[in-house]
Amino acid sequence: MDNNLKREIILDNYQNPMNRGLIKDESYIKINTRSTSCVDNIDMMAKIKNNKIVDVKFDGEACAICTSATSLIIRTLIGKTVEDAKGIISNYERMINEEPYDETVLEELQVYNETYKQPSRKRCALLPADSMKKIMNIAKEQ
Repeated sequence: MDNNLKREIILDNYQNPMNRGLIKDESYIKINTRSTSCVDNIDMMAKIKNNKIVDVKFDGEACAICTSATSLIIRTLIGKTVEDAKGIISNYERMINEEPYDETVLEELQVYNETYKQPSRKRCALLPADSMKKIMNIAKEQ
């Protein structure tokens, strides 16, 4: 993917993130995830019904990488089964950590494929993935 297109996708998802804003609805699982090394602190909530991610919302204070990654993860996971979402997140984490991964499942999340060049940004890119993993683990227990 062209670097200019990557920047455009990241900037658009930072300035106009998908599903920003929380709601009051007990059918959603809500968690908070924060970074110990920077300002990133997001609340994320997801509705999982019949083993499918129906909706995800978020809010909080976060840098451009974390905010845009949250938006793109939400965009990628809504409508997916929990199993498919876990596979996507696993491949996303492997990409960020410079391990072999299947790029075909990542869709626009591939814009972060060079995050390893800025090690301090890895945590920013991984925070929303950690949030979704926590939510899916809670859903599994319910």
